[in-house]
Amino acid sequence: MGNSKAYKDAGVDLSAAEQAKKKIARLAKETFTPNVVGDIGAFGGIYRFPTSTGNLLLASCDGVGTKIKVATAAGIYNTVGQDLVNHCVNDILTLGAEPLFFLDYIGHSDLTPDKIAEIVEGLSIACRQNGFALIGGETAQMPGLYSYGDFDLVGFIVGSAAEDNLIDGNLVRPGDRLIAISSNGLQTNGYSLARKLLLDSGRFGLDDRPEILAGQSVGEALLAIHPSYLMPIAALMTTEIKIHAMAHITGGGIEGNLIRVLPERCVARVVLSDVSAPSVFELIASEGKIPKTEMCSVFNMGVGFIVIVGREFESDAVAVLKDAGADAVPCGEIAEGEKSVLLSL
Repeated sequence: MGNSKAYKDAGVDLSAAEQAKKKIARLAKETFTPNVVGDIGAFGGIYRFPTSTGNLLLASCDGVGTKIKVATAAGIYNTVGQDLVNHCVNDILTLGAEPLFFLDYIGHSDLTPDKIAEIVEGLSIACRQNGFALIGGETAQMPGLYSYGDFDLVGFIVGSAAEDNLIDGNLVRPGDRLIAISSNGLQTNGYSLARKLLLDSGRFGLDDRPEILAGQSVGEALLAIHPSYLMPIAALMTTEIKIHAMAHITGGGIEGNLIRVLPERCVARVVLSDVSAPSVFELIASEGKIPKTEMCSVFNMGVGFIVIVGREFESDAVAVLKDAGADAVPCGEIAEGEKSVLLSL
């Protein structure tokens, strides 16, 4: 592909874009599964839909948010792609979906081909770990829209589930038990506040290691990769234990996300006493003098994912999740009343 001097002078380097596409194509092809049809470079990504009847396609999209600002400041570009893929996996997982394929969008001002490839490397790593394909996407260089050094990263996921096995919260009833799977940090939410209090204030640098973080740097705590909960939930779904609902705890905290899967006349009473929250939350709260109620409305507070099962299956479900590598603990119950989430702090 030739290059346009005028276009390059305007901030768009076509040769660099072509180099990035070649790197992206190689990384994406490493994720291909037998159901991928076609090749990288077409106007759309094509996936062969399972031929059995009664299957549903489930889709979602999301972004990484201002965690990107932390990654950029640290010069680390291969983790935010993993954050994005795992976040999207967890979202459709709440419905019982198996992820099939993924597409991405990278908008930027002046990223080099190597930096773009690092971002896609993260996407590729997480797609392979979760067992599905990165089949395409879009990279757009727009210097008039994005400031120098800035970029945005968005992902689109499609999964499938048998209609008879769809998990939509309709089975939730009083007496059910809540199980928390612990998070390793902020995941991908609350970074505008975290950055303001820890970094923009000048109180800390990314390499600083406050005593409260027990040897971890501020940068390491903030860039902890958003985990995928696919493997432990998949293990649970292969048992006789019936999952009544699941919630991915992202923006809006426990209350804002758990209420989305509750039917009418059900109250979720959440008890956080046995949940071990990463110390970065305590650091943020202390720096901003933020009350715990407000922290819970912004952050996951150590709860990355919640599973709701019948009372009789609570201990078995916790055991299965732990055996599959999840840090799982009971965290409350469903009671009868006006639809709501009540946190016991």
